[in-house]
Amino acid sequence: MPYPYVLLSAAVSLDGFLDDTGPERLLLSSPADFDRVDEVRASVDAILIGAGTLRADNPRLLVNSAERRAARVAAGRPAYPLKVTVSASGDLDPVARFWHTGGDKLLLTTDRGADRARAAGIAADVAALGPGLDWRRALEHLHDVRGVRRLMVEGGGTIHTQLLQQGLADELQLVLAPLFVGDPDAPRLFGPGAYQGGRLRLVETRRIEDVVLMRYEPTAPGTGPLPSAADRRWLALACDLADRCPPSDTAFSVGAVVVAADGTELARGHSREGGDPVVHAEEAALATLGPDDPRLAGATVYSSLEPCARRASRPAPCARLILDAGVRRVVTAWREPDTFVEAADGSGLLAAHGADVVVLPEYEERAKGPNRHLLG
Repeated sequence: MPYPYVLLSAAVSLDGFLDDTGPERLLLSSPADFDRVDEVRASVDAILIGAGTLRADNPRLLVNSAERRAARVAAGRPAYPLKVTVSASGDLDPVARFWHTGGDKLLLTTDRGADRARAAGIAADVAALGPGLDWRRALEHLHDVRGVRRLMVEGGGTIHTQLLQQGLADELQLVLAPLFVGDPDAPRLFGPGAYQGGRLRLVETRRIEDVVLMRYEPTAPGTGPLPSAADRRWLALACDLADRCPPSDTAFSVGAVVVAADGTELARGHSREGGDPVVHAEEAALATLGPDDPRLAGATVYSSLEPCARRASRPAPCARLILDAGVRRVVTAWREPDTFVEAADGSGLLAAHGADVVVLPEYEERAKGPNRHLLG
């Protein structure tokens, strides 16, 4: 199921702390950066914090600028984004400022936590997600039930860690403050554990008074059948490549990207590339790589259309080329229709030989774009 675009926002000291251990919150951002955060808040559909942050900071979590609130209303949106918190126990203070300022509020919790929160009189919609908390289910609920398309996550460190480790963060906005905390008991931004491999891509750096904003995007593909945020970005690139295909009335326009496990782009291609009237996107991409490239075993192929299982123009269909290359993970936007080949099932061929096939249907319309004339 589709998830919102998840933006992680945090400010840290030079030695990586979110706060100190004093009774008052340590202000790490500059005044101009606080205004930037307010601008980001005004741009999203929902803002999320964890129960620990709610208890420690007692935040209001508002859009402070009256002009930005007015602009939201003029655009047909509520003045304030939905405020969301997550708590497995549901043990939250019903008089906290979070519940009594701003617009709509939502508590994502467990079945047991929902009973506790309702009994305490929490002034929010309470969504029980089952016996335990699961981030994928929580994001699906926000997307499908609450209509959240852009989600800003403001902490704390545990939530940031979990979303990054599970490959669910689309962007990290990190502000570096020019001071040290040095207290080993103070909260850090990221905790230990298994993160996705590879380097994040630096999108932007910006000096804001005496702090520096750094924006990063993850690049490493997901693993197995579960999609990651980076999978969506690479598949979007494959869809963009499909727009470069020379037009045809007898073949689909498809784009493909091959990405190593560490997020390195290995190859890309599109249908009818290089003047070859019958070359397919996956075929064009794989042809640029050596057949014994060791990175292919852990790579993911992104294709805007399901790789073909049968074709007349070449001896081997693209699904077979992918398998022969050693790739065992494919992400696609659109299952092949019966336009040229009846009962095409490249996904079935791939799965039958041990490959994981991930379909992201939210990109189907984008993949169909350059093929509208073929679909009737």
